[in-house]
Amino acid sequence: MFSQRFGFILLLVIVLIPGISLASKGKYNYISAADLETRLTAELPTNIVDIQVEGEFSQHHIKGATPTYAYPVKSDADRTKLNTIVEQLKANTDPVIIVCPRGAGGAKRTYDHLFQQGISAERLLILEKGQEGWACAPLTENR
Repeated sequence: MFSQRFGFILLLVIVLIPGISLASKGKYNYISAADLETRLTAELPTNIVDIQVEGEFSQHHIKGATPTYAYPVKSDADRTKLNTIVEQLKANTDPVIIVCPRGAGGAKRTYDHLFQQGISAERLLILEKGQEGWACAPLTENR
């Protein structure tokens, strides 16, 4: 009896744990580099929030991006850097594209922080693969 119960519990853990991690991944909205390139080429209104550190931003960034230098968005000081653009973002209803070095943890923390500051989730998008995955030279500055 104990071994059957243990087997059943083990099976539940194996089945449910991957589902939980997938659900947390589904919390964020993403945009591909190709879709962002199309948007920018069409000159559609877009807020681009770049969280790269200053040195990386000065080496390469998407044209029109607003630098915050907030990466890795782990401290109050990092979040304060993001707070400087919140009112600007609230002043319009355009999509907010979050650009970080690789489109991972820093971007998710930025998304969460901006959402907590009142920016709707429908407007927030993380650039897939971040600046590292951006290959559009005509829309890149300082590269």
